[in-house]
Amino acid sequence: MPVGDTPVRGWRSILFIAFMSLFVVLFVTFALLLIAADALYIDWASVLKVMRSGYIGHALWMSLWTSATTVVLSVIFAIPMGYVLSRYRFPGHIIADSIVDLPIVFPPLVVGLTLLVFFTQTPIGRWIERSGIEFVFQPKGIVLCQFVVAASFAIRAAKSTFDEVDRRLENVALTLGCTQWGSFRRVSLPLARNGIIAGAILTWARAFGLFGPLMIFVGSFRGRTEVLSTTIYLEQSVGHIEEALAVALLLVAIALFCLITIRLVGGRSVRL
Repeated sequence: MPVGDTPVRGWRSILFIAFMSLFVVLFVTFALLLIAADALYIDWASVLKVMRSGYIGHALWMSLWTSATTVVLSVIFAIPMGYVLSRYRFPGHIIADSIVDLPIVFPPLVVGLTLLVFFTQTPIGRWIERSGIEFVFQPKGIVLCQFVVAASFAIRAAKSTFDEVDRRLENVALTLGCTQWGSFRRVSLPLARNGIIAGAILTWARAFGLFGPLMIFVGSFRGRTEVLSTTIYLEQSVGHIEEALAVALLLVAIALFCLITIRLVGGRSVRL
């Protein structure tokens, strides 16, 4: 039965739904086959070895806290930026709106290279590094990389959601005595909540699996800047294919568990 309990009438409607659903089945089946191939290839003794490894535990913790921090920072920026870009037109609006989407479309490696050049080759960047707020080859650099690459998803989701909020509701709140801040807090923000949550989920998923920029900007130093995605590369580069696959499956399992949990907790209204 389709969403909304719309009745299906006639064999043509049934064939239409079956044809459309076939693509879902094919896509999901292919993804499951890929995961199954990895699971069948590895020796489960390697999995136990990986699970007991101290460096994997550190990489897991590094992946979790950096991606969570990135989500918080992204949402802090996404809410006001999404609201301004949605509600107001100002000189340079098109340029600002386009720059928000820029990290989505260009290769992530560019982010790592650009950050490295900025912090090592420009006066402002070198001053920041010398002031004690170090990013290059430091854990803070992981968060910075993730933020630059993934924050656009949260901002774009917030803007799209605010676009869908009826401005007349805000105007009604203003006529009833609310200030601009009160109208935003009591009307716009609650109505945009689900879209903001969806953007946060996308941001976390992008940040959690980030790889390329991290290798350029912070490296993968065991016990310091190593995350799960870079662990896979390090293990594979020295011929430890089974260990790399075990970490990859761990990464997939964690990501899938978190995404399903967020959907269940957030309710059916939270959609990506």
